[in-house]
Amino acid sequence: MSDIQDWTRFGRVDADGTVFVKTSSGERAVGSWQAGSPDEGLAHFARKYADLVVEVDLIAARLNSASADVPQAAAAVKKLRDGLDEAPVVGDIDALKTRLDELAKHAASRVEEVKAVKEEERAEATAKKEALVAEAEELAKRDSHWKATGERFAAIVDEWKSIHGVDRKTDSALWRKFASARETFTRRRGAHFAQLDAERKVIAAKKEELIAQAEELSTSTDWGPTADALKGLMAEWKEAGRLAPDAEQKAWKRFRAAQDVFFNARSEVFSARDAEYEQNQEAKEELLKRAEALDVEGDPKAAQAAFREIQGQWGEIGRVPRSAQNKLQRRLRKVDDAIRAAMDVAWRRVPVEDNPILKQMRQQVAEAEEKLERAKSTGNSKQIAKAEKELAGKQQMLSLAESAR
Repeated sequence: MSDIQDWTRFGRVDADGTVFVKTSSGERAVGSWQAGSPDEGLAHFARKYADLVVEVDLIAARLNSASADVPQAAAAVKKLRDGLDEAPVVGDIDALKTRLDELAKHAASRVEEVKAVKEEERAEATAKKEALVAEAEELAKRDSHWKATGERFAAIVDEWKSIHGVDRKTDSALWRKFASARETFTRRRGAHFAQLDAERKVIAAKKEELIAQAEELSTSTDWGPTADALKGLMAEWKEAGRLAPDAEQKAWKRFRAAQDVFFNARSEVFSARDAEYEQNQEAKEELLKRAEALDVEGDPKAAQAAFREIQGQWGEIGRVPRSAQNKLQRRLRKVDDAIRAAMDVAWRRVPVEDNPILKQMRQQVAEAEEKLERAKSTGNSKQIAKAEKELAGKQQMLSLAESAR
């Protein structure tokens, strides 16, 4: 009621002090006023009406607010409307009834809107948790990436807690499914690592055995076979499998340390030997200079004799570094080939009657002929066949030698 002085339109006070409010359906008593004039009595109950109007205004404002508790506001509208017929106020009751009825309709509409929104939010929240359950069930089937999968399960729990709006029954059912999937994963992960621990115990025992063998071989001076044996142990190490990272690193350091003891010792020995071999190389290079300076074309026979002496000294000197061995042998062989070629040419220049080799071969043929005659005189067929075969072979060799001249 905007004008509290217009009280006579909506109420009156009778002679005994009873205060009445006027409505379209008639009058009704709202109270008694004995403390002052009738106008003051009406004003008192009019102020109560004004307070009621303010309360209705506040409810209307809440209904139009996006953050309002709409069901609570609707309940407040209903409470005011139900109590309006008994309200101890003086004012335009009919207008307030009309307004409350309109607010009740608006509140009902807003309640349906809120209900629809909540249903949509509930459906969305339910879908999110169903998706998390489906993901958890897929994760539970994995046979690898145990750490990452465990971390994902923990993250799903956090996501789950952040999703609100699912009804309790549905939420409980979904949580049971998620918990079951997580438990399945936990059991399978536990079984996997239990098996892995068992396998690593076998691997650890094998690698301890390999370390012991390597440590035993580390002091050997049988360089070649021991190096091959250590290489074999290395191949076994790789085939044995791997331990947990820290344990693997510690075991590898021990295994490698044993190998280093051997190979460092071998390296020191080989370094000393290489120093000796380098001296041998220098000596053989000096012999090569002498061999390559021989007058092979002018006097091949003398060159051959000198070269044989050089070869004898060559063998006495001993080994050279492996990197130089082939090169030195090629140079020596080149001189040998040159001398052989020169000797072959010189041999071809000797007259047939003076060639000592041909003389020797003719003598062998003559001896074979005599042997055949003796065999024939005995009449022994086996001896005759054997003598004939020997004679034919020596004649063939002589023929080839003579044709090569």
